[in-house]
Amino acid sequence: MLALILAFLIGAVAGSRTLIAPAAVSWAAYAGWLDVSGNWLFFLGHPVSPWVFTAMAVVELIVDKLPTTPSRKLPFPFASRIAGGAIAGAAIGADAGFWIGGLVAGGIGAVAGTLLGYAARMRMAAAFGRDRPAALLEDAVALAAAVLIVAAA
Repeated sequence: MLALILAFLIGAVAGSRTLIAPAAVSWAAYAGWLDVSGNWLFFLGHPVSPWVFTAMAVVELIVDKLPTTPSRKLPFPFASRIAGGAIAGAAIGADAGFWIGGLVAGGIGAVAGTLLGYAARMRMAAAFGRDRPAALLEDAVALAAAVLIVAAA
């Protein structure tokens, strides 16, 4: 049951920042914290994967601050967040022996994280009077949450 909760939570992180969740589980798999060997998620534990996911996550953090970045609630960004959350959730679920449950929980968490994260960011941006501080705070929360989640998995 704990694995499903953690899968949901890592999915919520993906709803906030699409690639932080896969980067976090990839580092955890590479370090041996998550066992993804022997299933289709084995690629997450490859020595190159954490670096690739981290580089993509850094690019995402930069692009998110650009004024031309589309809303996370549009179909493609929303679907990307669900996919990232589902894969990250599946990795946490696989470690506990049920990747399908983790996949579903991660996808549902990504939906919740996308919608709640958007609402929270809009409120913070209104409170700050601009978006940049809200975006940076959202980055920090997503990163800290991802680290805590994979450490607890």
